[in-house]
Amino acid sequence: MELSFFFKLIKKYRLILIFIPLITGIGTFFLVKKLPDTYISHAQIATGIIDASRHLLDKDANASMQAQQAFSEFSNLMAIMKLKRIVSQVSYSLIIHDLKYPAYPYSKPSKMLAEMAEYERDAALKFFEYKFNHFEPLQLYNKQELVMNDLLHSMKYDDASLRKNLIIYRDEDSDFITITYDSANPQLSADVVNILCTQFINYYTQAVKKNQSNAVSFLSDLLVQKRTALREKTAQLQQYKIDNGIINLEEQSRAIFSQIISYNDKKQDAEKEIASYDGTLKKIDSRFDPGDRKYFESVSSKINQTITATQDELHNTQNRYIRSNYDPKYKPALDSLQKSLSAQINISSDQYITNPLTHKDELVKQKLGLEIARDLAKYGLQSINAELAKLNAKFASLVPFDAKVKTYDFDINIASQEYLDVLNKYNATNLKSNFNIELIQVEKAEPEAPQPSKKMLLIVISVVVTLFGCVFVLFLMFYFDNTIKEPAELVNKTQLPLLGYLNRIPGTDLDLRKLWDIENRDKMQQYKDLLRSVRFEIDQELRGEKIVAVTSLSAHEGKTLFAASLAYSYAMINKKVLLIDGNFERPDLTNALHPLLFLEDYFKDNPHSSIEINSSVATTLGNHGNDVTLLEIADEAFIKNRFDDLKSKYDIIIIDTAPLTALNKSKEWLLFANKTIAIFEANKELTNAQKPHLVFLKTLGSKFGGWVLNKTTANKKRT
Repeated sequence: MELSFFFKLIKKYRLILIFIPLITGIGTFFLVKKLPDTYISHAQIATGIIDASRHLLDKDANASMQAQQAFSEFSNLMAIMKLKRIVSQVSYSLIIHDLKYPAYPYSKPSKMLAEMAEYERDAALKFFEYKFNHFEPLQLYNKQELVMNDLLHSMKYDDASLRKNLIIYRDEDSDFITITYDSANPQLSADVVNILCTQFINYYTQAVKKNQSNAVSFLSDLLVQKRTALREKTAQLQQYKIDNGIINLEEQSRAIFSQIISYNDKKQDAEKEIASYDGTLKKIDSRFDPGDRKYFESVSSKINQTITATQDELHNTQNRYIRSNYDPKYKPALDSLQKSLSAQINISSDQYITNPLTHKDELVKQKLGLEIARDLAKYGLQSINAELAKLNAKFASLVPFDAKVKTYDFDINIASQEYLDVLNKYNATNLKSNFNIELIQVEKAEPEAPQPSKKMLLIVISVVVTLFGCVFVLFLMFYFDNTIKEPAELVNKTQLPLLGYLNRIPGTDLDLRKLWDIENRDKMQQYKDLLRSVRFEIDQELRGEKIVAVTSLSAHEGKTLFAASLAYSYAMINKKVLLIDGNFERPDLTNALHPLLFLEDYFKDNPHSSIEINSSVATTLGNHGNDVTLLEIADEAFIKNRFDDLKSKYDIIIIDTAPLTALNKSKEWLLFANKTIAIFEANKELTNAQKPHLVFLKTLGSKFGGWVLNKTTANKKRT
């Protein structure tokens, strides 16, 4: 698909491209001629969302505000301004003005308003004033209010009409929201913007205060609930400690644990002493023989009774000392008993001065002392074990109390955290409600001069848009055009060879002698040159053969004119040419050339009426145009013999067959042709119905000479 065809298409429809935009421009001129001037008024509202000077009490919160959060807040404000409830207030205000001051209306009274009686106008005025003062929208299911809505709509004061010319946007990244409105009345534009700003600020301020008041009340009630819950949890813990005698469970458990550790250390020391005493006594006993031990035991029995009594008293005192957690008041009694015991041991050792063991007196004395010390250590170990058992039991009894107290502490911590969270929210909300940032209309709308006229711009736009629209339509025609215009397209789409192409010639006259006349030389020069080129290509394909069949995919593609032109072209180079009209359905050659001989007579197998022809007798063989086929005239062998006879008499035989849509009426001729040439008319589409015929042409193989693209629109020779 070449763009050159698109430009040719534009050239073809150039008058349409000129006149349609021109007519559109003229029509637009008359349409915009009476358009009224446009007046635009604008106002600005400071929101305080990102203005640091208005966040003195919450600088930290404002500093951390993200761009997305600010964008959301601005979007919410602009959406609120477009609410029907807000815009309806503007509608009420405008219609109230026109009803109160009919001599100075904002807009020309509509037919509905002009036809209203005085009492109807008064009733409408009271109705709209009531709606305006009570901030109520219209209830369209109510018939009376539906009529009032129709009145607003007739004056174009309804919310939908006002929104069409209302523009609300944030001024870049600033803290301001800009509101603009355009209309044919400068005062109307200014009042719409100012009324909208006033109503929006009042509505938003009241809504914010109401929400903050509700939030403070809710948080206040919630704070009381959380405080009460915290106090109840604390009271439950205190009562539990009183009931179970718990002062400070942690300190109590720590003190008991310290005592257990201390007693364990003393227990280890006592066990070490007992073990050392036992070892020393064994060594001393090993130094006495059995006779010495017997004497020693018999003599010392009385003395040991006294020592044993002192030991028991010392054991009891030591036991009380241990149980009192080593109270210092028992220390003097222990020291006194130990001195008394030492004296008794010394007396005991004096009894052996005259006995056989006198030389072992020191050993006896050591043994007695060690036995007493070991016994004291054992008694002390028993007391320590008893105290450890009591301490462990007491420590174990604290575990259930600890679990219960921790449960109470956990509940108190949760209640305390909830209370603090609510308290912080309450303080923050209360602070914001007392120091609320209000919306401020920093710039009021004023009636301004009319906007520059856009009439000429609209006219230019209409012309340009129409022009581009026409070009676009032509481009669509070009893009979706599947017709074949170029020889290369025909080859690509059919995958069959091409012999050449012929340009379109005016008229339908088949008197081909005029093609070579001097008077038509300039007019027909290109056609003759192209025909000569095709003739040359056919000669190359024939390679000495003589029979050429000319067919086409459908009727009216110019194959008959081509066959006649080709025959005349061969005649011009002194070739003996026979042109056969093989189209029984439309014998156009026969009707145009009026031949003397007919193929039904020549090819008929009749020995009694055999016809002989040669180049001196005829150059054209016509047909009678009956509903007949070639093989119905004679059998294939006879027809072949006839063609062999013709080939001996003519240099070239050209058969104009029926189109392939005639099926066997065309294909029977192709059985006897050495080469088949197919004619395809340019600027036509290759349809699905023609694809089976393409398949047939491909089955011809080398017998298919090629395509000739006919009726092209080229004015110059293709190279």
